[in-house]
Amino acid sequence: MPEPTRPDVHLTIDGKAVSVPAGKLIVEAAKRAGIDIPVFCYHPRLESVGMCRMCLVEIGRPQIDRATGKVVVDAQGQPQIAFGPKLETSCTTPVSEGMVVRASSEKVRAARHDILEFLLTSHPLDCPVCDKGGECPLQNQTLEYGPGLSRFIFTDKQRLGKHVPLGELIWLDQERCIQCGRCIRFQTDVADDPVIGFYQRGRKLQIATFSEPGFDSKFSGNTTDICPVGALTTADFRFGARPWEMRSSASVCSHCPVGCNTVLHTRREAATGGRMEIKRVLPRQNNLVNDLWICDKGRFGYAYVTHRERLTQPLVRQGDRLMPATWEQALERVREGMMPAGSHILGLLGDRLSNEDLFALRMLITARGGGVTLDSTMAGGDLTALLGVGVGTNLADLGKGSAVLLAATDLEEEAPIWWLRARQAALRGAVVITVNARATKADRIARHVVRIGVGEAPASLEDLRDPAHAPAHLQDAARAFAEAENAIVFFGADGLGFEGTQALAQAAANLLIDTRHYGRANNGLIGVWPRANTQGAWDLGVRPSGRPLAELIAGQQALFVAGADPVGDSPALAPVVRAPGFLVVQDLFLSETARLADVVLPAQSFAEREGTFTSGERRVQRFYPAVPPMGQSKPDWQIAGEIGRALGRDMPWLSVAQVFAALAAAVPAYAGLNYAALARAEAQWPPTGSSNYPFSGTAARNDQGVGVQVPSAAEGGTPVSPREVRYQAPRAEWVAIPITRLYDRGTLLLHSSTLAPRLPAPSVILHPLDAEKLGAVPSHAATLVLNGLEVELTVVTDEATPRGVMLLPRSASVHLAAPTPVDLLTAPAADERAALKR
Repeated sequence: MPEPTRPDVHLTIDGKAVSVPAGKLIVEAAKRAGIDIPVFCYHPRLESVGMCRMCLVEIGRPQIDRATGKVVVDAQGQPQIAFGPKLETSCTTPVSEGMVVRASSEKVRAARHDILEFLLTSHPLDCPVCDKGGECPLQNQTLEYGPGLSRFIFTDKQRLGKHVPLGELIWLDQERCIQCGRCIRFQTDVADDPVIGFYQRGRKLQIATFSEPGFDSKFSGNTTDICPVGALTTADFRFGARPWEMRSSASVCSHCPVGCNTVLHTRREAATGGRMEIKRVLPRQNNLVNDLWICDKGRFGYAYVTHRERLTQPLVRQGDRLMPATWEQALERVREGMMPAGSHILGLLGDRLSNEDLFALRMLITARGGGVTLDSTMAGGDLTALLGVGVGTNLADLGKGSAVLLAATDLEEEAPIWWLRARQAALRGAVVITVNARATKADRIARHVVRIGVGEAPASLEDLRDPAHAPAHLQDAARAFAEAENAIVFFGADGLGFEGTQALAQAAANLLIDTRHYGRANNGLIGVWPRANTQGAWDLGVRPSGRPLAELIAGQQALFVAGADPVGDSPALAPVVRAPGFLVVQDLFLSETARLADVVLPAQSFAEREGTFTSGERRVQRFYPAVPPMGQSKPDWQIAGEIGRALGRDMPWLSVAQVFAALAAAVPAYAGLNYAALARAEAQWPPTGSSNYPFSGTAARNDQGVGVQVPSAAEGGTPVSPREVRYQAPRAEWVAIPITRLYDRGTLLLHSSTLAPRLPAPSVILHPLDAEKLGAVPSHAATLVLNGLEVELTVVTDEATPRGVMLLPRSASVHLAAPTPVDLLTAPAADERAALKR
């Protein structure tokens, strides 16, 4: 729930009258009034510590008569102000009524001069080559407040490491560090990953990593944004470019359902023949979505955009080979293959496509009487459309009086920024309830941890519906959820397939209906979807059927695949995908499915074109082009339009805005939306951008739009009622279940070189006692057989894994759509215990 309204406090800063809510710090009050107090250690999203002393100010307070407790006034009736003998840190001092602050007096400026002189005694003269040049608070504040000359001897400067790896992603220049502690406090207070800290003392004090592998956090890149010097740099950007050399383009992360706002910094590179390249990705402020942060997957997983293996021209099959062709030749071949198919055509679409792509492709295929299906094994989008969180939802508003239920989801791995926001809600007093078959990081913040068997999440949520009749071990959790003023359920697919997630979503919907937590802001259902635009696909009528692909293809004469790779996910599907006789594939790379196609059409990535994604919170957001298209590639929506016209269909769209206008007219939930509305920005705290680097870091200012949250059907008056939940969890001595890992072995990350060290080997995860029972040796190979499919995996042991369960990370081992009984697990050693037969 929002913080209670606090009475305003009135004070004066440098002669300017200022009014701010009680509890605000002086440095914040000054910033809100347009007065800059220089800082290094302070950051508006971190606990204040007053370490650097750069924000020292003179503070005067009204004198209080000890006898009467009243303010002493002078002859003119004005309060008498008493200034303390020493300067005070404005980043740790709250405002008080009648306070007078001198933030630019001679005494204050002299103190800043001295602080900077001391900092520079150990700081290297790196400005000509430092990565932070052009956006460095130390550089800027030295020019504003610092000495022109140093009284210290140059040869006495510290000589420390210049290129020290804290991990694969973050480098440390020890000489540049000013020991402000921002990075350490972020990792401890925000990310809950205390994997870096100080070591040594005095002038030798330095940052060190305490984890193995080094700096083992999914949020490490944020420390480089808030570092006020060039001490921390990212592996992809170090010595890569100067800020003023790059062009900025607003975008939306395409990796998960959070919809983090980003900015792509690009520059023309001689090394790639003058091609525009993405040099780095930074967060773009959106307090409704990702605040000032992004995860490392979103920051570093972009290299695929301009990868040399991208498809750059159409390919047409000639005999047993795919040969380059012109667009005219490719479209003619598509026309020849699709015309005879008539209505016997199936579109298999991926949920990383934009809303415009999905709409255009659906119109193309259904106009001929064909059908479309979503390449996804997660259900429940119909229920998030009905009971999704209400308009105005902001996870930052959740706190005391709120409840957050996380069901069958490992939120940190699947949607990392949602994990940060759930953690902050817990710190503000929200009740967090986790329901899962295995331990996850979210258990750390949960007040109620409900441990269940594999596939039992739907039944557990049904048990939570009525606190009076809930099982004894669930009564406290059920009561906390029912009595909460605001409550949100996040549901995932951890250990579940299509039927399981449909049952779980219905159970969550029943719980929300019974407790009346729907139809308004900060209440409702959120699906932890596998990709960025799964929610948008459901909204546009592109939904998974839950049926095997072979059943869907039976009787079809053509298959149209866009943004999906079913054969790459499961090689056994190769003959199924070829069965219709004519196959068209639109993709970024020559995927395993594309290798079988009759026609392959090169599509553009999100960074080369414009469009929209709909986040899991049902926020429609625009992204913009950052780099020119690779070769002859085109947006998926444009390809669909050109095919439609080749087939004689009326698909008149000439711009992406026209496609969105048609979409908004056809989809009731999106009625009234347009690109202008999506581009509407609003003032946000803290202020960001170039003039605010010392205050809030290098997170970009959002001038391109915070998006629009579309209402759920329940908000529009659609009646809701609970429905029966039916799902039988698989029962077997040994069961393999699919789980999601942030760093997967999907096509996009496999082509993102910076993250390569973080990508896990194909693996199976067992409880240590189960591994011992089976004779499987940790870090060694084993062969797993599921439904007759044999795959070699590396054995990993984890005590958090339930007994009798084998965890298979999606996209990192073998495609597993749902919990499956194990046929066989063998280790290379000739040991009978290493063979398991069902």
